[in-house]
Amino acid sequence: MGRRLVVIGNGMAGGKLLEELALACPGKYEITVFGNEPYGNYNRIMLSPLLAGDKTLDDIMLNGREWYAANGFNLQAGADKAVVAINRGRKTVQCADGSETPYDKLVIATGSNPYFLPVEGNDLQGVMGFRAITDVNRMLSAVGEGKNAVVIGGGLLGLEAAVGLAGRGMQVTVVHHNATLLNRQLDAYAANLLEENLRSRGIHFKKPADTAKLSGSNGKLEHIHFADGSSQPADLVIMALGIRPNIRLAQEAGLFCKSGIVVSDSLQSYDPSIYALGECIEHRGATFGLVAPLYDQAKVLANHLSEHGVAQYKTLPTATKLKVTGIHLFSVGNFSGTDSSENLIYKDPANAIYKKLVIDNNRLIGAVAYGDTSEGSFYSELVESARDICDLRPYLMFGRALCEQMAGTPVMENAA
Repeated sequence: MGRRLVVIGNGMAGGKLLEELALACPGKYEITVFGNEPYGNYNRIMLSPLLAGDKTLDDIMLNGREWYAANGFNLQAGADKAVVAINRGRKTVQCADGSETPYDKLVIATGSNPYFLPVEGNDLQGVMGFRAITDVNRMLSAVGEGKNAVVIGGGLLGLEAAVGLAGRGMQVTVVHHNATLLNRQLDAYAANLLEENLRSRGIHFKKPADTAKLSGSNGKLEHIHFADGSSQPADLVIMALGIRPNIRLAQEAGLFCKSGIVVSDSLQSYDPSIYALGECIEHRGATFGLVAPLYDQAKVLANHLSEHGVAQYKTLPTATKLKVTGIHLFSVGNFSGTDSSENLIYKDPANAIYKKLVIDNNRLIGAVAYGDTSEGSFYSELVESARDICDLRPYLMFGRALCEQMAGTPVMENAA
């Protein structure tokens, strides 16, 4: 076998790296991968459909244990195989069970942790995050007709959790600090359309609002209290307030970290034997929480580890979509605009369709769509390429097909 490569983290970033290495350099490394969950690699972005009952655990598995064996990967999965320390001097990693594994090259893909509000009562039974299969199982064990669930956070994950819990029969309230849902992804008009849809599903909202504390008795959650002095019953509180890079192992090993593990364009840390990717890293000042950049990072790192080239990671605009049946929304780039930008807007209130294209200096810099997201990939390509759209402007709102018909040629070089 080849040199020893150890991967800490069997989530979507670590799993994608293994897939890329299996294609790029099979047999080059003796690969051991550690995961603290007792599964193979699963699709974490499908936790919401799993909670809602639209998917089963088997449906969201990307690579079962047999896949690792078939590709010669040594999978060490479960709580006792969680890596608790990295010894850079000896080049070993230590697991919770006390075992040590040596490496020649090490990849850290430890992901992120959910952010919990630092308020009184955040450790009560019934308060949880929404990041793993275990969280879904805990929610499902707590659901019941007439029970009260509160989701703190009106972002993507929070709204997906709210829909899933409402579909399970719970009375759900979403608490959001901003008057606009998905305020980082949508403008006010699109957010209002989204809120109307969610209210029709029985979901309630309290916004703008801030949580003051959580209370209960005998260690069990009973109420949520707000900064305005009001309160309401709560049997379950989901903290969906974003994530923080999980950098504890890296920090304790003395690796240079800021918000995340600082890496170069080749995903290399300040230790030349150690690489990192995914939600635990910081690259050129940016951290990551969506799957598309994680997969791009995996491709770059696999290229580097296989010594096939000099690929470099570049942060690109990432599109946003909500994973809720019957809701179609999309945003990309700077949808708020600049002092010099202008908006192209289309509204069809009868069918709850809305589109906004933001143009600056004859370039598309952002887009929002609700109800009809069929041209999302087209708008993403235009934002990413910064192509001059002066010739397309009269047809831009109507999508790729009309733009190409009027231009007489594919608008983008990589268009199908």
